[in-house]
Amino acid sequence: MGKRHQARELALKVLFQLEASDDDPEEVLLYHAGEGAATADVMAFAGQLVRGVIANREKLDAVLSEASDNWKLEQMAKVDRIVLRIAVYEITIDRRVPPKAAINESIELAKTFSGDEAGRFVNGILGRVAATVS
Repeated sequence: MGKRHQARELALKVLFQLEASDDDPEEVLLYHAGEGAATADVMAFAGQLVRGVIANREKLDAVLSEASDNWKLEQMAKVDRIVLRIAVYEITIDRRVPPKAAINESIELAKTFSGDEAGRFVNGILGRVAATVS
């Protein structure tokens, strides 16, 4: 498993915990990084993703709502919603990773943490998001 994949997985775990708590994001990141024995590189990229998603959450949710015809954000599985936020952050704001790479990574995360159907769901939504990015 590559470092960026590990970082996205770490970011997913941190954001999942933060979704239901008022915990300090940096403390949660340190905790989960320690649990998974994350390297400094993995922790740095995960931290960037976590901070980026938190800082841009309203914008990310607006993009997701626009791209999702049949599902409201509140109806999406929590894991799927967080995976989508991370990918939309990478595709629309950070833009250091090709959209296809962000989509493929997100599909793998969704399959691992939510199931095969989630992979298809994530792929469909992110395909629409990527089509709107120039």
